[in-house]
Amino acid sequence: MNEPAVAGPPVLELSGIDKEFNGVAALRGVSLRLRAGEIHALMGQNGAGKSTLIKVLTGVYAADGGEMRLSGRPIRPGSPLEAQHMGISTVYQEVNLCPNLSVAENILAGRYPRRGIAQGFRIDWAAVNREAEALLARLDLHVDVSRLLSSYSVAVQQMVAIARALGLSSKVLVLDEPTSSLDDEEVRSLFSVLRRLRAEGMAIVFVTHFINQVYAVADRITVLRNGALVGEWRTAELGPQALIAAMVGRELAAQAAGPAQLPAVDSGALPVVRAAGLGQRGQLQPTDLVVHRGEIVGLAGLLGAGRTELARLLFGLATPDSGRIEIDGATIELESPADAVRHRMALCPEERKTDGIVAELSLRENIALALQARRGVRETMSRSEQAALAERFVKALGIRAASIETPIGLLSGGNQQKALLARWLATEPRFLILDEPTRGIDVAAKQEIMDEILRLAGEGMAVLFISSEMGEVVRISHRIAVLRERGKVGELPAGSSEDAVYELIAADP
Repeated sequence: MNEPAVAGPPVLELSGIDKEFNGVAALRGVSLRLRAGEIHALMGQNGAGKSTLIKVLTGVYAADGGEMRLSGRPIRPGSPLEAQHMGISTVYQEVNLCPNLSVAENILAGRYPRRGIAQGFRIDWAAVNREAEALLARLDLHVDVSRLLSSYSVAVQQMVAIARALGLSSKVLVLDEPTSSLDDEEVRSLFSVLRRLRAEGMAIVFVTHFINQVYAVADRITVLRNGALVGEWRTAELGPQALIAAMVGRELAAQAAGPAQLPAVDSGALPVVRAAGLGQRGQLQPTDLVVHRGEIVGLAGLLGAGRTELARLLFGLATPDSGRIEIDGATIELESPADAVRHRMALCPEERKTDGIVAELSLRENIALALQARRGVRETMSRSEQAALAERFVKALGIRAASIETPIGLLSGGNQQKALLARWLATEPRFLILDEPTRGIDVAAKQEIMDEILRLAGEGMAVLFISSEMGEVVRISHRIAVLRERGKVGELPAGSSEDAVYELIAADP
């Protein structure tokens, strides 16, 4: 393991941590060292052990072996509440607060200041608001703390969660995928806050899938792979390609970096799908789009540019008030997604957890959903038919699960995304819309999904590919349609650079 050149003893030290589930090792001798006044990135693909290690640290799981020390003293938290009392707080990707309470109530919950005996030890709401405002001021955030948390953006809710952790006198702050739902400006604001907390001496664990963000904010990096420690480095000592290689192995890292081999497309043929002047007032300006058989068209643009709005119109989730959609040259009417499915269209939505999977249902049931919906209630799929379908796609897409009866909510993000893809491939679509198919999944799973998209295009499927990661868009697209301010501003050919896309986005109207 590389020795970091950071002065001072660790404020938190985990050594030799082991954890098994039903005889399967999730962690094997893992170590982590965190110093005061540093941001430490914890990296690894899905299944590497990051979440398990965080849950051991925060008292969700008990370690089967190893030792944890906080400020030199052995600790073994038995619950997240115990960990908080020790000074270890966690802010999760999906903010774990109460949206029906005010900002101040969320920040001070469980420790409201109260008035004296004469007032019956009633909550001092003025003091609650003052303390909440003071904690948010440390983060340079000034909002009305008496308003409901639900009235604020996800970015503000993240800051509220961090302010709550500060109010608990935390020594260690664990941020688990805090930027996955933030736009670029919100990410910059969060990083500014993290740097301020670092300067105050806070020790911060930063878990993310965004490699560029590691180099923007982290001081050191620890990498896990297959439940084991790969190494610990100062960020300046480990370049991006070396980091990817540490996470997934040298061979896959080289594959992900190389140019994609795009299948040939007959651009002179009748397009599978054509949108002509398609628009919706307040959501999308009239937009033209053409996708041919075997073609991957990338949709690029900043958050709020209209990418998802176009996808919803194309799939019948929203009703256009201008333009038309053609399939094989014939105009069609889409009154609902069911109409789109009948025309052999498919959509993997942006929000996997809320709009995609049904977490309580099994992998088998989730894969069979769309095909069963297309058949209708009169032609019910038998359990054995569902099982055969699920087994076929589990094998074809390399979905990793204990069995097809495992609840899909227990699978990793990458495997959930593959299951959603399987659900729609089961309907044999001609036109596939993928809205952020690689969001929140690890490098290896991303590469597997990108390879599958290329394979589908090679077999003749028309694909609309939407991603916030511009490198993915330029690598995999035959053409790139660029959106800005809810309208299309141009197209770029295959092989265009990321800079070319950003220049088109930023060009004067």
